[in-house]
Amino acid sequence: MPFYVKQGELPAKHHVTFYKDAQHPGVQAGQEEELYREELVSTHGFSSLYSTKYHHNMPTKSPAVERLHIEHGALWQDSLVQNYKLDSRKADRQGNFYNARNRLFFNQDLSIHTARVTEPTDQFYRNAYADEIIFVHEGEGELLSEYGRLEVRQWDYLVIPRGTIYQLHFNDYDKVRLFIVEANSMVEIPKHYRNEYGQLLETAPYCERDIRAPRLMDPIVEQGNFQVISKYRDQYQAHQLQWHPFDLVGWDGYLYPWAFNIKDFQPIVGKIHLPPSIHQVFGGQGFVLCNFVPRLYDFHPEAIPAPYYHSNIDSDEVLYYVDGDFMSRTGIDAGYVTLHQGGVPHGPQPGKTEASIGAKETQEYAVMVDTFAPLQLTEHVKNTMASDYHQSWLESE
Repeated sequence: MPFYVKQGELPAKHHVTFYKDAQHPGVQAGQEEELYREELVSTHGFSSLYSTKYHHNMPTKSPAVERLHIEHGALWQDSLVQNYKLDSRKADRQGNFYNARNRLFFNQDLSIHTARVTEPTDQFYRNAYADEIIFVHEGEGELLSEYGRLEVRQWDYLVIPRGTIYQLHFNDYDKVRLFIVEANSMVEIPKHYRNEYGQLLETAPYCERDIRAPRLMDPIVEQGNFQVISKYRDQYQAHQLQWHPFDLVGWDGYLYPWAFNIKDFQPIVGKIHLPPSIHQVFGGQGFVLCNFVPRLYDFHPEAIPAPYYHSNIDSDEVLYYVDGDFMSRTGIDAGYVTLHQGGVPHGPQPGKTEASIGAKETQEYAVMVDTFAPLQLTEHVKNTMASDYHQSWLESE
């Protein structure tokens, strides 16, 4: 999505004849006059980003479809508007990369999940209505899709456009943990990081060299019974495909899954404390995603490095803690999540402001999602929350 990519074999123009060659894998002699099947994957009604894919077989051949029931987290009906802390690990269950997801928060723009992935699956998956941002907190492996192979490293963000058929495989299922945002709009690189042509600016906290695109694999031309699990908002269906979906001979465009690692983010620092928006990585309709990484603190001689107390009167703030010493709070471990809801002030615990004065740097990693519509909470929050977190700003006796 961030820039144009062209891979494999393509005709000279869109929408023209493109015949198979008997030298290609999976093509038999005598099939020289058979066409490859062109598929356009477009957004915003053919008026925004798109990619063009060339299949050995029609991607529409699906002889059967059935409904599935997968539950990710029911609404907590009577939750209070207050500040929350929870240990997402307490919601862990058995499952693969799509059915082990535990939905914590949601609104009309997105839903936020965590997952402890415990088992592999050979099924294919497609989120038909939402772009996905998968932060790989723990684990390594590969993402396989129609577009090719993408190496998955620990602490990668995987950005997967809606409609992508993919598989996510890990090397070791003893320790795989994900933080996932499903966005009902396109996930974008912030406009203020890009020039008028879409190129990342010199002042942006990352560049195109940090973004990894998939590498096209040899086409898999196999007939059989291939199951694609498709998600349509909260509904699931299993589609049976007659041909293996990874049968591309080539593709090009701006729409494809890609990876960016949090360690490649270059933090922007200032003389006095800068607001969290300076740490933005991605955005979408109704939300921004930021991350906190090791960085030098503010260098004004009287600077207070700890964040000031603040009230987000028009946004909810979700923080997923990844690693390090979280300077504004105690009692936080990797895998914890906090929710600071709009209209309720929050900030450092007592003593943390004073303790930060004179500090030169921080070694924390965290992912933050700010939403501009109130979030609803699920039963997973109710069952994993620290009941006294909202009282943690009280002075000790």
